[in-house]
Amino acid sequence: MARRLVLHIGAMKSGTSFVQNVLSENKQHLADQQQVLFPGTRWRAQVSAVQDLIERGGPRQEAISPSGPWHRLAAEVNDWDGDAVISMEFLGPRSVAKIEQIQASFPGTELHVVLTARDLARSIPAMWQESVQNAGTTTWPDFLTAVRAENRKQPGPGKWFWNHQGLAPMARRWANTVGSQNFTLVTVPPKGAPSSLLWDRFTSVAGIDGAACSLDVLANPSIGAASAMVMRDLNAALADDPLSKRAYHTYVKHALAKRSLADRQRAEPVLGLDERWVRKRGAEEVDRLRELGLTVVGDLDELLPQPVSGVHTDDIGTDEQLTAAIAALTAAVRHWASLEPEGRQGAGRKRRGGAAKGAGKKGAARAATESEPEDDE
Repeated sequence: MARRLVLHIGAMKSGTSFVQNVLSENKQHLADQQQVLFPGTRWRAQVSAVQDLIERGGPRQEAISPSGPWHRLAAEVNDWDGDAVISMEFLGPRSVAKIEQIQASFPGTELHVVLTARDLARSIPAMWQESVQNAGTTTWPDFLTAVRAENRKQPGPGKWFWNHQGLAPMARRWANTVGSQNFTLVTVPPKGAPSSLLWDRFTSVAGIDGAACSLDVLANPSIGAASAMVMRDLNAALADDPLSKRAYHTYVKHALAKRSLADRQRAEPVLGLDERWVRKRGAEEVDRLRELGLTVVGDLDELLPQPVSGVHTDDIGTDEQLTAAIAALTAAVRHWASLEPEGRQGAGRKRRGGAAKGAGKKGAARAATESEPEDDE
């Protein structure tokens, strides 16, 4: 069995993709040189495993399959004789029953939970932009209203946001279940801090020699404010006849947003946020975290919201949105054209159309979904 398992549970938009990308890039080095396992042939295996865990094995759920993704991942960890790291942000909102199910999957292994946390003023815009890259149709003003209302009983963007960004209740639930001595909160450094600082903080908890790892990884691409509005409008247009989850992630989220619109990020204004209620609510969350007496790497004061420079969607005109949409279409068409075999014209159109259709289905089947499954609670 593994000596120690570090479980990185999120929160969403707190540098999780960066940490996961660095762990993936250094997977072989960590295993060979530091005896640290990052399980799964690819990080997507951890996504599938956590989705399997969320959907099965809990109260009022069907039994989890002994040959399913979660048990396969757990078996890989349990067969390892060093330390291991699992990083998947869908774990953060899990219930006590589900946390206990996780503990039972790793008998005899020391479990240490890490929660990375980002200030509320940066988290709110990032979460809205994440929502519109996952078929969300809520406008920015309505999203702000829902977050401010903080109605966790009413399904919708407000409940979704606080499920993933209610840091104090999330930390309390995990720390009480696994033991406060086995829980660490890592704060995301403020804007302008060295890009390696979050990694240094994470590895100091994970017991990894972070300096020996390469940080040369691709950043998780984000989109500008105008592009986010284009995505929201596209989602609204698709809502009456929605794509399958896999097709959406293949062609809309990844091909259109992350490959095409993300290239325009520097050409567009960013989404800003500077409202008194955000600063007040963020300060309340920090006070609640202080009361828990958690082990903190970083500084809780870094979670006090500061103004985020940028624009409101009300300040973005239709011309800017049209420019973003045309740029995205141009990039998407060029990408799709680059996938076509050369030299096929005229008479080959029918055969090419059939091949393209088949390739699309195959590509969709390969795409790993990142959407969170139904909550177990």
